[in-house]
Amino acid sequence: MISRSMIKPRLPFFCLLLLFCVDSLYADVPVMEIEIRDHLFYPSEIVIPANTKVKLLITNKDSTPEEFESYELNREKVINGNSKTVIFIGPLSPGEYPFFGEFSPRTAQGMVRVE
Repeated sequence: MISRSMIKPRLPFFCLLLLFCVDSLYADVPVMEIEIRDHLFYPSEIVIPANTKVKLLITNKDSTPEEFESYELNREKVINGNSKTVIFIGPLSPGEYPFFGEFSPRTAQGMVRVE
């Protein structure tokens, strides 16, 4: 029988091991960076390879929050002002996948082009 006194000292080790395993799962995932400035996405269009999982690193340089939203990508996430977030997309078939800022839909517009 395993007692709590045996598990407790090993818990930090298991947590680190779990973090290492999860991080290594995404080690080969390409990273695309997008900035939000003045309620616009920079770049407004990104090109990614077909059938590949991609990590979007989105940095909001504005002081106000913005919501990254895409019906086609099935993603929706609020990015607070002056902060960063990560969104994984794909693998996707070739095509165009629009996204927009929910709080600034007229200006914050972009496109993921999959080739």
